Amino acid sequence: MNSYKSTARIVGGLFITATVASIIGTFVFIEPIISTPDYLSNIYPNRSLLTIGVLIDAINSVAVVAIAVLLFPIFQKHNKSLAIGYVASRIIESVILIIGHISQLSLIPLSQEFIKAKIPDVSYFLSLGSLLISVYNWTWLLGPMILLGITALILNGTFYHSKMIPRFISIWGFIGGLLIIVAGLFGMFGLSIKSPISILLGLPIALNEMVLALWLIVKGFRLPDIYSKNG
Repeated sequence: MNSYKSTARIVGGLFITATVASIIGTFVFIEPIISTPDYLSNIYPNRSLLTIGVLIDAINSVAVVAIAVLLFPIFQKHNKSLAIGYVASRIIESVILIIGHISQLSLIPLSQEFIKAKIPDVSYFLSLGSLLISVYNWTWLLGPMILLGITALILNGTFYHSKMIPRFISIWGFIGGLLIIVAGLFGMFGLSIKSPISILLGLPIALNEMVLALWLIVKGFRLPDIYSKNG
């Protein structure tokens, strides 16, 4: 049983780590550099900051998979299919995030060539830059929004049926997962992920993950007899 308590604390810590890394990497380092109108002139001089931001954000990519792997031995005792589905969806989410990281880093050599070129016709650079930014934006919609929502549905559905955490937390997380999926779908049809609507739709799951993390760190899992007998 002590191992389950340790697992709960580690998982809770990873939830917080993933969220903090994503916020700092994306909104403190990456976005201020690549979201400016003259981003092609701005990226190469700030390449070190952009690289640091990507590396910090990459912690999130590792943490989400680690969460699923740690929860797998516990979840499989309740529902092995859902346990496998959670690991698989987290891996897919991580891969999508990594694709986004690659597109961000690819902007560095493009910015360098743009600065070196110094020619009136910059349509080639602008087109390629827009493509890389578009890839990054789509990975954000698919990863931290739609895939996050899907993993939240699996996670909180498992928690709800197993009663390992208070049901109000899992119900809250399930609703938050649905809302972030809706936000991602809205984004596919042109709604900015920075719009008030998108932020409001994403807020419930963000807060839920922090409450869940704190609960796991402080209280751990409520494990029924099947876990204690076989754990």
